[in-house]
Amino acid sequence: MDRRTLLKTGAAAGALLAAPRLARAEAKTITFGGSVPMTGKAAETGLNVLRGYETAVKFVNEEMGGVEIGGETYALELQLFDDASDPTRAATLIQRQVDEGIGFFLGSFGSAIVLPTCSITEAAGRIMVQAGGGSDLIFTQGRRRVFGVFPRASRQFVSSVNMFEALEPPVKTVSIIHTNDPFSQFQADGARQSCAAAGIEVLDFIALPAEVSDVSNVLSTIRANTPDVLICTTHDQTSILIARQMISSRTNVPMLYQTLGPQTEAYRKTLGGYADGVVTQTYWDEEAPFSGDWFGSAGDFAAYYRAHFDRELAYHMASGAVCIVSYLQAARNAGSLELDAVRDALAALDFRCFYGPVRFTEDGDGDAALMGPKLMQHQDGELKIVSPPESAAAEPIHPAPPWRERA
Repeated sequence: MDRRTLLKTGAAAGALLAAPRLARAEAKTITFGGSVPMTGKAAETGLNVLRGYETAVKFVNEEMGGVEIGGETYALELQLFDDASDPTRAATLIQRQVDEGIGFFLGSFGSAIVLPTCSITEAAGRIMVQAGGGSDLIFTQGRRRVFGVFPRASRQFVSSVNMFEALEPPVKTVSIIHTNDPFSQFQADGARQSCAAAGIEVLDFIALPAEVSDVSNVLSTIRANTPDVLICTTHDQTSILIARQMISSRTNVPMLYQTLGPQTEAYRKTLGGYADGVVTQTYWDEEAPFSGDWFGSAGDFAAYYRAHFDRELAYHMASGAVCIVSYLQAARNAGSLELDAVRDALAALDFRCFYGPVRFTEDGDGDAALMGPKLMQHQDGELKIVSPPESAAAEPIHPAPPWRERA
């Protein structure tokens, strides 16, 4: 098999057992299964999450000499398939791994993939820790063995509204564009509710199909009723499409805010100087004052990553790595690799590491008060944190210059 089909990292793979395989005693190896979009429309960010998983495994195996749990030292192994950004393919692959005995799973990227796969692992009594799905549906249907390092989508906009209120002039109107997928719709609903609660008027609330190739009619609406902020709860390629068509149609707004896309290298390469002024979310930054037992500080994680991987660092690498760190911290706390013990320890986690504070709600998503997003803005070709003020590296540029002045 080539890398696109099956990726194995860490100790050598062995025969799979029918019962849940938490660790192979003869090799003292902990195996993490799952799928990741290494190809297809979600590959840009999927590969970022994958590099995070790989970074954690490499560090634990090579720098720590493995992890001690219950008096035994274990190496780590990844068995991650390329789901090609296809939920049906992902579900088939995950069911196969469940049948083969994998007990611990890492998530794919995108709620549309995480939802069907976590349903399979939950039904089988296995565990999934993931950094790729934030849809409320993942966390509100009674699952007890699925954990996400991001808050659910509807809880991700409180910090954004705080920035809107602090801008000068303050934001009074927004328009919201979202795609019809499980994550984007919930995040858009959360944005609308958070803005309304703060007295910010929502001028337009526009739903796009899950697959979209043209937004010219939508942008006509935006030009006719221009908001202070245009919020796009859209994924990478759709965010690029919207920005490109805004540029070509000279659809100017004081602030363009896209929750996914602007963090990626592809966005910056596609838009060049036009990216300046665009605001996005981040859940981690290498200059943040976080540290702990795993990797050391946020800066140490960044340095270790860059020393071993060429792909440009983004917050998804740290989010992927902290999934594995959370598993290992929970197993350490439990002193066991038994499934129920690890699940209960994950539910009770409350610790700090290079990623920051890690604590899950009773439903399994990241605690919004501790693990919610910061806001970043493209400025002079770089992404800089602009909110909250205590974490900011720069003041937000508002209003942003019109497109014709950015190239």
